[in-house]
Amino acid sequence: MAASSSVDFAHAWVMAPAAADQWLVILPVALSLGFGAALMMMRHAIRLHAIVAIIGLSILVAVDFLLLGRVLAGGPVTMMMGRWLPPFGIAFTVDVAGALFALTAAVVALVGAVYATKDIGVSGRRYGFYPFLMVLMAGVSGAFLTGDIFNLYVWFEVLLISSFGLLILGSEREQIDGALKYSVLNLIGTTLFLIAVGYLYAIFGTLNMADIARKAIEHRGTAPLMTLGALFVLAFGMKAAAFPVNFWLPASYHTPRIVVSALFAGLLTKVGVYALLRTMVMLFPVEGEALSLVIGIAAAATMVLAAMGALAQADIRRMLGFVVIAGIGNMLAGVAIGGNPGLSAAIFYALHSIVLMTALYLLAGEAARIGGSFSLAGLSGLYAKAPGFAALSLALFFAASGLPPLSGFWPKAMLVKSAIDIGAWWLAGSILLSGFLLTIAFGRVFLLAYWRPAPEAVPVTIETIALAPPVEAPRFSALAPILLLSALVVWFGLFPEQLIGWSRIAAEGLSNPAAYLQSVFPEGGAQ
Repeated sequence: MAASSSVDFAHAWVMAPAAADQWLVILPVALSLGFGAALMMMRHAIRLHAIVAIIGLSILVAVDFLLLGRVLAGGPVTMMMGRWLPPFGIAFTVDVAGALFALTAAVVALVGAVYATKDIGVSGRRYGFYPFLMVLMAGVSGAFLTGDIFNLYVWFEVLLISSFGLLILGSEREQIDGALKYSVLNLIGTTLFLIAVGYLYAIFGTLNMADIARKAIEHRGTAPLMTLGALFVLAFGMKAAAFPVNFWLPASYHTPRIVVSALFAGLLTKVGVYALLRTMVMLFPVEGEALSLVIGIAAAATMVLAAMGALAQADIRRMLGFVVIAGIGNMLAGVAIGGNPGLSAAIFYALHSIVLMTALYLLAGEAARIGGSFSLAGLSGLYAKAPGFAALSLALFFAASGLPPLSGFWPKAMLVKSAIDIGAWWLAGSILLSGFLLTIAFGRVFLLAYWRPAPEAVPVTIETIALAPPVEAPRFSALAPILLLSALVVWFGLFPEQLIGWSRIAAEGLSNPAAYLQSVFPEGGAQ
């Protein structure tokens, strides 16, 4: 006892009590897991699931908003799990980039939960839609807020497990087929990520991101960091659905319930983009710059081929899958361009895409409900049936095509200017060509599904009533979530200065992580 009492725990533990703002860092994950567990325990009261989940996600939005305000005002915040001094133990470190992504993800999850009150029936709730959604948000929030690269892998696993459950709700043959392709190819990407993490630990002897960023300078030239960087690019490129490892997305995103597709399109690929930004910009900037040409070529191929794929589709859900991929190409273009202009454009585009793609999938679900089909061959006359809904659709189509004055215009303009500034005319041309092709693709949808007159009404008889569902007006309960997301798209299109400013601060924090490192290793702390 005498020997143990002489141990100075200050050399291993954080002795000072955690400040209130430090608890904000882990609260999003704790809230999501806590509400998910509560919903699981309420499995015999599924009628209450939606209310509880919406309350939980509303609190999550408020917490993430407070967290963003804290890091904007005072810089990055770190909390060490188990009171271990860094680099030992798991660090949760949040900067402006992580807080922006976490807040945007929470907003679209809340909107999805509200839309699901009409889209997910009793069977889907019984099989756990809302608990899976909360666990998904735990994984997404953890990925955006962690400061430990192995912990990032863990949160990837959490969100993948929950996404598998959401994907097969309904257990239809098409869903099982899509889930198989989704799971196998994502597990390959996860395996590559795990191999890269093991390789990284063998080189650095640490998994703390701030510690890796410091030690990378010392190991450069003596360790195979280029190989390590290439592994991360490949692994996160597959997670983000970048060419040529993106074939899993169009094979699976059209199969689940439309609200599930919307959440996947808004959230999952963006976690891959965020992880790529965090590793190749903050941890391995020299290797990221050396691989920029490869990333740029992949970005150009991703956005152009995806836009061509969107043109070739006759099903709105399948088309939107290719639109998601085209957006990933634009984000990768920003990573390839680098510097504050390119990175801020990539972050702006990612935040815009999270909101827009969720809105577009929900919009497609409502269009199919009104028109009776997701196929362009079966959709027609939507403008005559619901002119206000058609105007809302056109606004979102403009945003997805990158046309002014909506939010999709600004990050594309920033990307094109940044590409021209560094002499990458071919990349700027790819961005413009992709936008042009997407404009044609969405124009085709509007012409066929909205402007094309509906066929003459068939007299309702016993023989035809099963074939011709009654035409319904858009439901307010479904339109309200879409309108909220559309309002964000319009707001950041008309008044982009605030989001551009935040994106620039986030990009600066990634490319110059001195404040991030200071948060983890304060002066006088463990080195």
